[in-house]
Amino acid sequence: MTAERLDHFMARANAIYYSTHDPFADFTTSPEISQVFGELIGAWAAYNWQHLGRPDPVLLVEAGPGRGTLMADVLRAARSVMPAFATALRVHLIETSARLRAAQAARVPMATWHDSLDSVPTGPMILLANEFLDALPIRQFVRRAGGWTERFVLDGAWLERPADRTAVPAERRAAVGQVVEVNEAARAFVGAVAERVRRDRGVGLLVDYGPERSAAGVSLQAIAQARPVDPLSPPGTADLTAHVDFADLALVARAAGASVQGPVTQGAFLAELGLFKRTEVLARERPVKQAAALRDGALRLAEPRAMGELFNVMVVAFAGCPALPGMPGVPDGIS
Repeated sequence: MTAERLDHFMARANAIYYSTHDPFADFTTSPEISQVFGELIGAWAAYNWQHLGRPDPVLLVEAGPGRGTLMADVLRAARSVMPAFATALRVHLIETSARLRAAQAARVPMATWHDSLDSVPTGPMILLANEFLDALPIRQFVRRAGGWTERFVLDGAWLERPADRTAVPAERRAAVGQVVEVNEAARAFVGAVAERVRRDRGVGLLVDYGPERSAAGVSLQAIAQARPVDPLSPPGTADLTAHVDFADLALVARAAGASVQGPVTQGAFLAELGLFKRTEVLARERPVKQAAALRDGALRLAEPRAMGELFNVMVVAFAGCPALPGMPGVPDGIS
C-alpha cells in the first residue's frame, strides 16, 4: 500500500462512510435538536431576500443538507412569514450521498440535487451551510526545525514527508513541533460562494464549529457509534471532521470581492434572532414533556457550555450588504 495524503484519506473515508451509514446514528445537528433553529433561519432568509431586491426567482441552496430537516423547517417558516419569498425561491441541494438524497427527497420533494456548487444555476442566491465545512478534507503540516513536513497515512499510521512551504498560508504561524491544518476544499468552496454572491448578489450563511481566530493545533476527530475513535480507523467506519478556520475563510471571501459579517457565536446569533421567544411560544402550546424538550433544545443550541460557543456563524455577502439580523450592528431579532 502506498502512502496517502491526509486530505485524500479523509475524502475517501467520508465518501464510504456517508454512502454506507446513517450519520445521525453517530451525531446530532442543530436542526435535529429543535425545529426553531430552522424556523429562525427561514425567517432570516426571507428577510435577506428583501435586501436582495426581492428577485424572482431566487436560488435557495443548502450544502450538506443531512436528512432535509433544516430545509423543511426553513420552507415552512418562509411560507408563514413571507409567502412571496416562498413562491419565488427555487430549492437546490448539494449532496453526493444517494442514501441522504433519498431522505431529503421525502422532506423536500421539490428540490434539485447537485454534486457540487459548480452545477447550481447562476443568479441571486441565498446559501445555507450548517455543519458542512467541518467534513471537508484537511491537510496537516508539521513545523520542524528543518522546515515544514506534511502528514500522510500509511497502513493506519502517520508518515511525514517534506512539504512545500507555499502550501501553508503565509499568515499561519506555528512553533517547532506544532501542527497547522489547512482545508483547501473549504477555501475553494467559500471562494466560489464569495464570487457568486459578489457577481449575482446574494448571501451565504456558514454555521459550523471552529475558532474565530486561526491557531496551530490538531482538531481532526472521528466518531463511530456515537463515540470518539482513532481518526486513522479503517476508511468508512467513522465520520471524520475538523474544526473550521473562520478567520482563514474570511480572508478567502474578501479576496474574492465579497463582504464578510461575523463570525459570531451560534448562541449570540440565535438569541438575536429570537430563539428563546419563539421556543416559549411553541412550548406554551405543547404538552409538558414536549415543552420541556423544546426548552432543553434551545439551551443546548445556545448555552456556552453546549453548542452556543463551540459553534460560530459567518455571513459571506455581496459588497455593500448592510448588517444582517444576528450579525454585529443589528440590535433586534426577526421573530
